[in-house]
Amino acid sequence: MAGTPPISETLWNQLPPVAQAAVSALVATLEARIAELEGRLNQNSSNSSKPPPSDPPSAKPAPPKAPSGKSKGGQHGHTKHSRPQLPPDDIVELRADICRHCHTPLTGSDPQPLRHQVVEIPPIRPHVTEYRQHRLTCPHCKRVTCAGLPPDVRGGYGPRVQSVCALLSGAYRIGKRGVAQVCKDLFGVPISPAAVCDLQHKTADALAPIATEAQAHVVGKPANVDETSWSEGRKRHWLWTAATRAVSVFVIRPSRARKVLSDLIPGKLGVLTTDRYSAYSHLPLTRRQVCWAHLRRDFQAMIDRNDAGSRIGRELLSLADDLLWRWKRVRDGNASRGWFRRSDLSCLRPEVRLQLERGSECGGVKTARVCRELLRLERAMYTFAYVEGVEPTNNAGERAVRHGVYWRKTSNGTDSWRGSRFVERVLTVVESCRQQARNILAFLTHAIQAARTKAKPPSLIPTNL
Repeated sequence: MAGTPPISETLWNQLPPVAQAAVSALVATLEARIAELEGRLNQNSSNSSKPPPSDPPSAKPAPPKAPSGKSKGGQHGHTKHSRPQLPPDDIVELRADICRHCHTPLTGSDPQPLRHQVVEIPPIRPHVTEYRQHRLTCPHCKRVTCAGLPPDVRGGYGPRVQSVCALLSGAYRIGKRGVAQVCKDLFGVPISPAAVCDLQHKTADALAPIATEAQAHVVGKPANVDETSWSEGRKRHWLWTAATRAVSVFVIRPSRARKVLSDLIPGKLGVLTTDRYSAYSHLPLTRRQVCWAHLRRDFQAMIDRNDAGSRIGRELLSLADDLLWRWKRVRDGNASRGWFRRSDLSCLRPEVRLQLERGSECGGVKTARVCRELLRLERAMYTFAYVEGVEPTNNAGERAVRHGVYWRKTSNGTDSWRGSRFVERVLTVVESCRQQARNILAFLTHAIQAARTKAKPPSLIPTNL
């Protein structure tokens, strides 16, 4: 019996009723606390808001699969993916001299010869431009005048070296010592970690107007918003992201409160797809979409508790999977949002509400609390079915912020305010360029060159929007 200590019935009966009640209450409290701690211990990315990188290798073992009988690799009928043909620098014509069958001499050319390309990386050596500043003495006043350097070459490294350093750090999360070593090993460029750090600060300054324009672009647009912890100078900060269809922006701030939203999106908010974190609770339900991927984890957590709410969790998880499966037809262009609302959502929504109402009255304390909250947020669970450009999950935001999670794990964050500005601005460029399939190195080089020559910086805003 819950709340009864494991002692003999004879000894238990010898205790006064008041003592029995006190001991039973204490045991019940301890049992509840143990259950809560065990639940926390068993949390992973499938039943909580913890990100996948936090899972240990054995957290989610792959479910066993029956052998399919098929061989490994591409299956018959799959789309062939060939290496793209590049413009050749050298062409070697190969012609057979004689017929391989009867040895008759052969002449002429094949109008459609078979093409076999061998791609090679040429030896790379740095291109060094030496500026010689002559110091000339005036024959009249005898003063010495030295010619000044052009404004765009006052540093010891060109814009491409600077952009490569930014790319290695921002896109591939290589530390400053690693960047210095890569520059030496691959390009023959001698550079110190301190110089890499200095170039990062200059890159952050060059990207400032580009990041500001990107933040202005996301104002009023549907966006997936997410945040993750960060470290700046051994103090806890937070890396925030807002991911739209073509542009993603990042900021690092010392707070996880709702006020950071005005820094991230400096203007009117569009429909935001988020998890159930309290920083988003002030958003109107009609301007918010609760992430169904997070809801699936909540439903899985209900199942994993093995209590009175587990059956409700199984029903809700099944309904969530059904909803997301049906939505794929809209996402793939095989159905419209209107069709989804009329045919699929009209059937699923009442069923989900019924299970939430049952869950709010079940014996599982946590399950009941989550179900009551979801009943309050119900309108925000289906915004995606009514507003164009809104998805039912926050996967785009989680994918965008995950790059920052890996960076934090390998670098332990940043040491200063300037370092954080580099991280947030270079992540804005890297993620937005990847969304638009643009060359990151070319964009960074253009931005750095523009900053050095005081020219107009490039834009992350696609021209076709």
